Amino acid sequence: MEEMEEELKCPVCGSFYREPIILPCSHNLCQACARNILVQTPESESPQSRRASGSGVSDYDYLDLDKMSLYSEADSGYGSYGGFASAPTTPCQKSPNGVRVFPPAMPPPPTHLSPALAPVPRNSCITCPQCHRSLILDDRGLRGFPKNRVLEGVIDRYQQSKAAALKCQLCEKVPKEATVMCEQCDVFYCDPCRLRCHPPRGPLAKHRLVPPAQGRVSRRLSPRKVSTCTDHELENHSMYCVQCKMPVCYQCLEEGKHSSHEVKALGAMWKLHKSQLSQALNGLSDRAKEAKEFLVQLRNMVQQIQENSVEFEACLVAQCDALIDALNRRKAQLLARVNKEHEHKLKVVRDQISHCTVKLRQTTGLMEYCLEVIKENDPSGFLQISDALIRRVHLTEDQWGKGTLTPRMTTDFDLSLDNSPLLQSIHQLDFVQVKASSPVPATPILQLEECCTHNNSATLSWKQPPLSTVPAEGYILELDDGSGGQFREVYVGKETMCTVDGLHFNSTYNARVKAFNKTGVSPYSKTLVLQTSEAITTHEIEPIREGC
Repeated sequence: MEEMEEELKCPVCGSFYREPIILPCSHNLCQACARNILVQTPESESPQSRRASGSGVSDYDYLDLDKMSLYSEADSGYGSYGGFASAPTTPCQKSPNGVRVFPPAMPPPPTHLSPALAPVPRNSCITCPQCHRSLILDDRGLRGFPKNRVLEGVIDRYQQSKAAALKCQLCEKVPKEATVMCEQCDVFYCDPCRLRCHPPRGPLAKHRLVPPAQGRVSRRLSPRKVSTCTDHELENHSMYCVQCKMPVCYQCLEEGKHSSHEVKALGAMWKLHKSQLSQALNGLSDRAKEAKEFLVQLRNMVQQIQENSVEFEACLVAQCDALIDALNRRKAQLLARVNKEHEHKLKVVRDQISHCTVKLRQTTGLMEYCLEVIKENDPSGFLQISDALIRRVHLTEDQWGKGTLTPRMTTDFDLSLDNSPLLQSIHQLDFVQVKASSPVPATPILQLEECCTHNNSATLSWKQPPLSTVPAEGYILELDDGSGGQFREVYVGKETMCTVDGLHFNSTYNARVKAFNKTGVSPYSKTLVLQTSEAITTHEIEPIREGC
């Protein structure tokens, strides 16, 4: 019921319809709101003057031209009426629901007639606020539009189905609880609105104010309003004109306006149109049901997108972390090589320092000894050892020959890290967009933590890459002969785990797997090295290592 409320509100005032009339475009307006948006056209632009002047433009064409002048495509409502030379420049106002309306150009003369019977200015034009279709009123004015009694009844039932506490119908913002109801005005008032809008003086002093509960009962028990003919207000509708698609009375038929038209009984057409509306509602109900199911599907898609996003981010982080781990491992290996080179250089230089220090000490000792010998004054004693000392000095000098005082190791490291290919690969790191022309499955990944050997059998497990978007129809597992020979197929199927029995004991096998679908076959995975047991054991699991 709450969803129907917008259908029960006037597009001009934004409140529930009061005395609604039906426009030719099938939209509804409050009678008072329709009077507020009437615009008086110049006499020279009226259909009568156009016919008198002999213009060949029809009334329908005039309405279309009038519509072009009244409605601007750059505006969402009504704008200034620049199409008339003598159009008033009265500023427009906005209704509560955003529709722009024009107040009457001239205040109506004081009259004691009801709004429905008040005279309408000649050559008046009304434009539907919803479809913007314009219409020139005839001499009957607003009385020429039929009243929508069905809509009034629906509004009454809807309001009666609301909460037990009746609300004021004139409060601007939050409706207060009604304290009285005027039987003549058929409006519920709170005390402030009653004092403001329904003062107990003048013509309103004769109105009867009753409690809201009594007013609801009297409204519910009031006789049903009967739709009367728009041309003959004293006659009720009794027939239906099929050609004009409107109810008519007997007087309309007698005057000859519908004499040549096909007319049918009002009750029969009432039942027929109810049946047609019910059938149309069945189709609309199916569309609404499909829309609800579609909304459920879209909400499920939102949840699935969120879940897939979390999974995708986790896989992306895992892959990047794997690259970082591999880079850290390679970094550790390269640092180990640098440290090894560092230790080697230090060892060579330190050995040369030690060797040179020993020789220098020996040379220095020999020099000091020779200097002391030269100081001897005994010729015979000197000559006894001079030849031996001379040979030792020459021999020691020869030992300090070429290359002895040259460093055996340079201080520079001859290692140079070439990281440009890796940096280029990192910059080119991106998501794989599988082309529709060649959707080949991605390369499977062997899961080392689930692969093992037991005695002379081997169990292998693999999976598709997490970011793969092309499904695989099956997998092909290949093993060599255990002696480094050619690979052979040992399994073809959809499973992602396989146990191979009957292998040789104490043998090394190489295993690899690839995926396939209707388009083609993926590249091979990395080779896995399997080592079988030396003899039959109970719970022995041999180590697994990954090959190239």
